[in-house]
Amino acid sequence: MLLLDASVWIAAADSEDNYHAAARALVLDLRRPLGALDLALYEIANVVGVVKGQREIASRICRTLLKRSEGRLARVDEAFAEQALLLAAEHELTAYDAAYVAAAHRYNWKLVSIDMRDLVKPGLAATPDDPDL
Repeated sequence: MLLLDASVWIAAADSEDNYHAAARALVLDLRRPLGALDLALYEIANVVGVVKGQREIASRICRTLLKRSEGRLARVDEAFAEQALLLAAEHELTAYDAAYVAAAHRYNWKLVSIDMRDLVKPGLAATPDDPDL
């Protein structure tokens, strides 16, 4: 099971992103089950809908995320938040990035991200074009 962070969902819809083709392939490959983190919906809405002013595109990405995850939507609870805080401190991550790592650990999902510095280089996530996916 793959857990795509918001950066991958956004890249899948942005033809100018360097990871567009690989991200889009993951999103569209119906043979690959995807999990999701509820936080991704807020991040997509903020980056695409608010910052870029593309509300309709943000809404379409969020609908696709919900459809593709087929109910496998990780939600924050007390234990999850505690784990994210521990991971944030251990790996010097934002609470947002740590939440993705916590979800991947909790559900044994493989995290996929374009966040090279904080998630990919430290080995906490793979890129969308990783041949091992």
